[in-house]
Formats: sequence, structure tokens, C-alpha cells
Amino acid sequence: QAMRTPSRNEAGLELLMEYYNQLYFLDSRFFPPTKTLGIFFHWYDSLTGVPSHQRALAFEKGSVLFNLGALHTQIGARQDRATLPGLNQAIDAFQKAAGAFNYLKENFSNAPSLDMSAASLNMLVRLMVAQVQECVFEKMTLLRAQNDFLARLQLAQEAARVEDVYSLVHQTMTQPHVKDYVPFSWTTMVHVKSEHFKALSHYFAAIALCDCPVASESELPEQEKAFLQFHVTMPEGPSLRVLLQDPEERRKLGKAHLKKAIMKHEEAMRIHGLCKILRKMDILQEVLSFAHKRSLSKYSEIDHEEDFFETGDAPDIHPKTHQKPEIKSPNFSQVKVTDLFHRLGPLSVFSAKNKWYPARRVHLRRGENGFGFTLRGDSPVLIAGVIPGGCAAAAGLKEGDYIISVNGKDCKWSKHAEVVQLLKSTGEEGVEIGVITLQGSEGPKAVDKKVAGMSSGMPKSNKENSRKSLMNSKSASTLLVWSKKSKRSKKSTYSGVPFTAVGDNEAMY
Repeated sequence: QAMRTPSRNEAGLELLMEYYNQLYFLDSRFFPPTKTLGIFFHWYDSLTGVPSHQRALAFEKGSVLFNLGALHTQIGARQDRATLPGLNQAIDAFQKAAGAFNYLKENFSNAPSLDMSAASLNMLVRLMVAQVQECVFEKMTLLRAQNDFLARLQLAQEAARVEDVYSLVHQTMTQPHVKDYVPFSWTTMVHVKSEHFKALSHYFAAIALCDCPVASESELPEQEKAFLQFHVTMPEGPSLRVLLQDPEERRKLGKAHLKKAIMKHEEAMRIHGLCKILRKMDILQEVLSFAHKRSLSKYSEIDHEEDFFETGDAPDIHPKTHQKPEIKSPNFSQVKVTDLFHRLGPLSVFSAKNKWYPARRVHLRRGENGFGFTLRGDSPVLIAGVIPGGCAAAAGLKEGDYIISVNGKDCKWSKHAEVVQLLKSTGEEGVEIGVITLQGSEGPKAVDKKVAGMSSGMPKSNKENSRKSLMNSKSASTLLVWSKKSKRSKKSTYSGVPFTAVGDNEAMY
């Protein structure tokens, strides 16, 4: 119940992680890989509210993972981005959101709801990355030197990079299967941002050219080098050296950049006006209007009445970033959980992929030659061999039986030495052993015991799409979810060897 409405903070993230990790144990212990249990998991699509249900625990896992990503986006969007710590926290949150959605996309197939389809998740990953890139740009505006030519060029290239990633998101949102699903306000906002940041890139280029002092001889080589990589195509006109040292040439190119900036500001405002929902966002209107007026003001400041030259078309600015976004996959090992059904025994043996005969109680007395069996391994201890004609054979013990209790004491988690000690401490009245046999393991065939190791493991409304078992679990479902490599237990096999050759890790009793 708590998992359905997590708090929008670190505690909420931890709760979802804890629940997700617990699902690993449930999956391994109760959901057989060969059949579906009749338990339906119900969730609602995050954008449409359309209900979905599946009998697969993978669906539940995927839904929780989706909500983990959504929670990161809410935390990221709530930060104060006017401060450096706030920006760093927003970057971290959006990177983790991208990681959760990406992990889901790579490890989950056959999604029952649109929000978890590969196309939607791909769009969400790109949207998160774009928001990281936008925060990186904002971080640079906080840190930049006020009148430094190279810093302004860098800002222009950062803005061009933001435009680049938002254009990619817009392209992804307008693909078939996604365009009819994503809200129009989202698509419009992303389009507005791509135009807005393109305008900003040209504005900062103009500011670098018009407001920064002309390069001195010592600064020139560094500025030439930066300017060589600044434009996608070199601007027409004089050589680079002349351009950087002649104020008039700089003004001309700056004017061309401003002209392009103003056109892009106007385009951003036009697209913004097409969406009723965005028109209601006063702050967005203010941001666009402020940037437009700032560029117009700068243009009128550098525009001379005697300008007879035709203002050329400024070349596009080469996108470049000093901090590449990183997609951070969820780290499930951060949150430790204890298996709720720990007392049922080690998952390596007592899991849903194994089928068992009913448990048996066997009364055993020690004979002249001991009990007449060999034991191997621990948690639980395995009867590796039974001597024909011995006490154990007479009592009905078989090779491949696991000892789960001795005189009523639960031994599913007991070490080899503990079980031996319990057996040795029995008197003349004998001992009662509880054993359980794996179906298909009777006789001197090898028993294979695989250990499922655990790597430690816009919200959907109570959604149940689970897609990834961080842990090594095979999901029981039509969903073909991710399964990790299983480790071979070091004490997991026995074979019917003659008793003259008891193995190194077997002991005869």
C-alpha cells in the first residue's frame, strides 16, 4: 500500500527500491518459470490512465521501476536551479531517471501498456538527457566570466547542444506510435525549447563578437583555435585573424547572428502560442519574451543607420558540451532487504523452479557401522549416498534427500557440522530426521542445484509493470523478462559413487 503512494523524496525512492528487491525473492520462491500463477497485477498507464493487467510478476517489477524513474523526475524538477547545489542535484536526478527508463527498455519486452513500450521509453530517456543538458547550460551561465570572449563562445556552443538534444526528442515524439500518445503540450514544449536554445546560441555568439574586447596578440592564437571549431561552416568574408581583430567585421558577423537569434525567438513564441496549455504558463511566456526583447535591444544598439551592407546569414554554431550527460542505471544493492520467507530455506534449493515430493519423517537408529550414509554440503545438508543394507537404507532414506530437520529442529539453514553434531548427540532411542526429495532426483543421477544469486538488489498509478530483475531471476510470464546467469552451487551435485571412493567433500556416518 505504501509503495503505491511513495513520498517524493529519498525515502520514497528507498521504499520503491526495497519493494523491488523483495519482489526478486517472491519471484524466485513462488513463481514457477514453466507456468503462470493466477495472480493478476493491475496498473494504469501513466499518461492515458488506461488499465492494464497481467499475471506476470515481471509486470509488477517493471511498473515499480517506471515509478522509480518518474519519482526521480519529480525530485529533479523540484530543485532550485538558480543555485549551483540545486543544479547539481537536478542533473543527478534526471540522470538517474534516464537510467531507470533505459534499464526498463533494455530488460523488459512485450509491455502491456503504452508507457512501457520501447518507443515511449526511448522518448523518455532522451527527454531526461535533454533536461540534463539544459541544466548543464544553466550551470555554465552561473559560472561564466562576465566579459570573457572564450566563455561566451562556450555558452553559445552549450546552447546549441541543448537545441540539438531537444530537436532529437521532438523528432522522437513525432514518430508513429508515439505522436498520438504523448500530450500535445509536451511535444510543443520540447519544440519551443529547441527553437529557444537555438536563438540563445546565436545571441551569445553575437555578444562574444560585439561586447568582448578585441583580442591582443597574446590572446589571438587561443581565440583563433576556439573560433575555428565554433561554426559548422566558416563565415564568408575576411580571414579569421582579421575578423577577430577588426571591430567592424566583428560587428557585422554579430549582427548576422542577432538577426538569426531574433527569427528563432519569434518562431519559439509562435509555436508556444499554438498550445492552449502552454499559453497559461506565465513564467514560460516571460522567459521567451525576455530573451526576445534582449536580442532586439542588442540588435538596435549595434545597428548603424549608415549600414548599407546586406546582413548575411550567420552560419550555425557547432554544438559542444563540457559535461556530457550520463545515464545512471539503478543501483539496487544500495537498499538491503531480508527475504520475508527466509525461514522456508535457502532460495538456491527451495525455489519455485524445483518440484518436491511431500516431506517425510524417518526414524533412524545408529548401527554398528554408524547410520550408513554419506552427507555433503550445507544449508541444507544433502544425503549423497546410502549404503545398501545399512540402517539408513532400512529406514527409507534415499540418495538425493535433503535433511530439513533433526529431532524437530529446523535444519534448512544449518551447516554441515551442525547437522553432524545433532546426529552424533542422539542416544539409543535413535533420531527422527525430516527429509525432502526433489522430484526427478531419485537414484544415482546427478542433482543439479542452481543458485539464483541476487545482485542486491510520471508515476504509473499503482502500476504493475515490472521488467527487470536486477537479481538473477527468471520471470514467469509471457513477458520473457531478463534472467541473469545462475551460479553453480559448489556443494550441489552428488553421484552414486561406490563407497570405497567417498569424495573429498563427503563424509561417511
